Amino acid sequence: MSFDLLTTVEYGGCSAKLPAAKLYELLRDFPKPSHPDLLVGLETHDDAGVFRISDEVALIQTVDFFPPICSDAYEFGQIAAANALSDVYAMGGRPLTALNLMMFPEDRIPIEVYREILLGGHDKAAEAGVVIVGGHTISDWPPKYGLAVTGIVHPGRIVTNALARPGDILILTKPIGSGAIVAGQRLKMAEPSSYRAALEGMKTLNRRAAELMQEFGVRCATDITGFGLAGHAMQMANASGVTLRIDCGRVPLLEGAYALIDSGCIPGAAFRNQSYTEESCRFESVDYNLKMLMLDAQTSGGILMAVPPSSAATILERLLDEGSPAAAIIGEALPKEKHDIVCV
Repeated sequence: MSFDLLTTVEYGGCSAKLPAAKLYELLRDFPKPSHPDLLVGLETHDDAGVFRISDEVALIQTVDFFPPICSDAYEFGQIAAANALSDVYAMGGRPLTALNLMMFPEDRIPIEVYREILLGGHDKAAEAGVVIVGGHTISDWPPKYGLAVTGIVHPGRIVTNALARPGDILILTKPIGSGAIVAGQRLKMAEPSSYRAALEGMKTLNRRAAELMQEFGVRCATDITGFGLAGHAMQMANASGVTLRIDCGRVPLLEGAYALIDSGCIPGAAFRNQSYTEESCRFESVDYNLKMLMLDAQTSGGILMAVPPSSAATILERLLDEGSPAAAIIGEALPKEKHDIVCV
């Protein structure tokens, strides 16, 4: 398919999220749902909602969609599906079914592009063992695609962003920098190999990370998407009542991302994330390029997990051997200090 979907957007993927600071201000006084079987709701800004339906099973529900993050329609569908499924994996769950969400301007883009997007989503869902049972389409510009996903988890084995404890070791499963690289691709500044590596990373499911978290009893994690590593780590720290210390020099970076930031290719979402995190995040002797990469909006990023020290080395070794070659230990959880995040 020759149509370039990146020509339809200024902000694609998770960069298109409403600014976090504005979103949370809007929702500050919004009514919070209350139910004895609602195990994870809105309070901690977690990745998905969790509702108990029996002593053995809880439903995980999430939805995610966005404008194109890449040029190719089929790859866009794959990435959007992997991104939506990631919220279930971040909760330690297993996705079961999904519904397509499609916004498509049939009078401005060849209809064959529509089919290729859906096919990419279908194939990625099938890889995850997920059945797409239907969906909904409206006419809209620019195009947008994603999934509403239902998964399951045992009520006593939910992974949330609110259970980090002092002494926990922070492991990140994928490199960051996809926002900068996609912006560089639109501006014809990105190297083809860098763009390809970013696409392959975004298409990679976080399934293995979820399985390992359950195997080793990890109970705190989040996936890294539109608010950047700093923003999502800040949410984890705040929900858990700890401070997270991140060694930025150990954070894995996508090939070419640092050079693009150094050349001035800094997506607008990074500045919005800076505004969101600036009061709660302290940077100590971190160069500007690394700081902006910490704030770079990711699409279908990795899992950030807080792991007990006794199992951190083994989990990292398993991740490296089982499909996460860039996984790294990037910091630790500390007793609560003034700031939620300290980046060094």
